Amino acid sequence: MKETILLFHVSDKEKLLKIEMALFPLHVRLKKVKTEEYNQPLGVLAGVKDAVPKEGAYNGDDLPDTMIVFAFFDDNRLNQALAALKKSGAGPLPYKAVLTPTNQLWTAQECFAEIRQEHEAMTPKK
Repeated sequence: MKETILLFHVSDKEKLLKIEMALFPLHVRLKKVKTEEYNQPLGVLAGVKDAVPKEGAYNGDDLPDTMIVFAFFDDNRLNQALAALKKSGAGPLPYKAVLTPTNQLWTAQECFAEIRQEHEAMTPKK
């Protein structure tokens, strides 16, 4: 499968441009996920062959922050992409995930909730 990055809720045009410019040299597929696609499992959005799409369009709230999901990356390429994003100045981008057999069945909202919970558990309170 082609290395794919799913981008959710990048409302700042300058941030989006920095992300695009950082990832362009890596020749990865960059998919900007529309809000109405948020009901689809991540696997469908990433292009997993056996993933089953859901009927209808999502009409709920947008995510509260940017989320990035990396699909079909090996460790080396993932590290390259993360380094490029960090160097780009687009961050901070705390809500990142790698597509797995478990989370490929999740929706954007479910994935964001899980990442946020993990992020808050790992981030020391001030």
